[in-house]
Amino acid sequence: MSDLTNSIKVSTEAGSQSEKTRKHNTNLTTANASERLGLNNPVFWYSGGFIAAFVALALIDSDLLSKVVNSGFAWSVDVFGPYWQILLLLTFIISLCLAAGRTGSVVLGAIPTPELGGFRWMSIIFCTLLAGGGVFWAAAEPIAHFVSPPPLFSNTDNAEQIAFNALSQSFMHWGFLAWAIVGSLTSIVVMHLHYDKGLPLKPRILLYPLLGERVLKGHLGAAIDACCIVAVAAGTIGPIGFLGLQVSYTLKVLIEIPDCFTTQLIIILFAIALYTLSALSGLNRGMQMLSRYNVILAVILMFYILICGPTDFIVNGYIQGVGTMLDNFIPMATYRGDEGWLSWWTVFFWGWFLGYGPMMAIFIARISRGRTIRQVIGTISIIAPLTTCFWFTIVGGSGLAFEIADPGVVSKAFEGFNLPGALLAITQQLPLPLFISILFLILTTIFIVTTGDSMTYTISVVISGETEPNALVRTFWGVAMGITALILISLGSGGITALQSFIVITAVPVSLILLPSLWNAPQIAVRMAKQQGL
Repeated sequence: MSDLTNSIKVSTEAGSQSEKTRKHNTNLTTANASERLGLNNPVFWYSGGFIAAFVALALIDSDLLSKVVNSGFAWSVDVFGPYWQILLLLTFIISLCLAAGRTGSVVLGAIPTPELGGFRWMSIIFCTLLAGGGVFWAAAEPIAHFVSPPPLFSNTDNAEQIAFNALSQSFMHWGFLAWAIVGSLTSIVVMHLHYDKGLPLKPRILLYPLLGERVLKGHLGAAIDACCIVAVAAGTIGPIGFLGLQVSYTLKVLIEIPDCFTTQLIIILFAIALYTLSALSGLNRGMQMLSRYNVILAVILMFYILICGPTDFIVNGYIQGVGTMLDNFIPMATYRGDEGWLSWWTVFFWGWFLGYGPMMAIFIARISRGRTIRQVIGTISIIAPLTTCFWFTIVGGSGLAFEIADPGVVSKAFEGFNLPGALLAITQQLPLPLFISILFLILTTIFIVTTGDSMTYTISVVISGETEPNALVRTFWGVAMGITALILISLGSGGITALQSFIVITAVPVSLILLPSLWNAPQIAVRMAKQQGL
């Protein structure tokens, strides 16, 4: 009887132990999942909660959201607009000085040779930073400035000169200053502090030289990271939503596919799948492949339009447009004459690009190990802007030439600020219009996909604290941004418009985070030059 009792007792204890083990393993699995997703990181809750609140308010009361966002937008451009103009101008000037001097030979990233080949490296940078704006805005902005000349260039009646001025103004918005703010000085600071000092690859380290150790831990650092994530998420969600709206509109015009939410849904789901898979594959596979092929496609389209389009106007427009921009560079960068015009053009773009600044610095730091300061700044602040200007001349300049030759052929399609309408009107004037229009749609999609995957990757790096974040956190943020875009476009174009204006608001704290790089980057560059015997 005692043997039976002991047997039962042992069996019960074994069962109890097995149950404890099972519960422990379950808790461990749950804890691991939470940890992998970053649920224990306050940055996740700050950034995710803010985005969720924005979407919730859009669903509950879109009118109230619009009022709040519009008020915040007006306050941001009025108070911070002048500061942003000076910040971007100084960033560009200081970055050029660092590249031109002995500091230009400083090697960043604590390795002697680059990890990525030159073409692959530049392809990723071009595709990530240019994004879909480089297609639809390249077509739309020059014609917008042609129809309604900027205040600084409103003193001529010559159509061709108006066209060159329109190109020049577009170059200013998408040229040197825009590119410099998203990864010149800040990349130097981030690469030094991460690779040489061992600090985590997070936006908060931009304030480390100013605030010290206290910024690395606690809620202050979490709040800084969250602000940067919200800004770049808003800046990425907007283009994803516009991709659905613009491609849907274009497909209806080209092949009569209904322009409705179902079509937009399919397009965005396809984009989500592409950029999430690309982000999961990592820097050395999906991102490189997509960027490389997209650059090749863009180059093919450039040469096609250059040869088959208005060649003389494109060449003359680029030369004169760049010349006009350089001649009026300081007046254009510091113009304050018409604040209403500024708020919807220059300051709006500056706010948009500023929002990408800290996160793009992290991304550039991740792909630029072994590059010199001169290579990084020369590519980002000079080569990329000049290439962007040429692209704008190819697309938008062709539209201006067609408009001058046949008034209304592009401007009529652009009425109501119809960005895809302007692009379609231009492609319809070229040989093989249907084929070329489809290629532009593919180009736009991949541009936005490459931005989506790089920003998904970068947000995941910040949340996880790892240079190779796990698949779970990458998938979550990739899908989350896409679903947010879907929710907003389901409310009509007003949801995405509100988000676009909100981007400018998010630039307010981000611009303050970027400010110390104006003096920290030169100090770091000089110190590293001495250490490397330069």
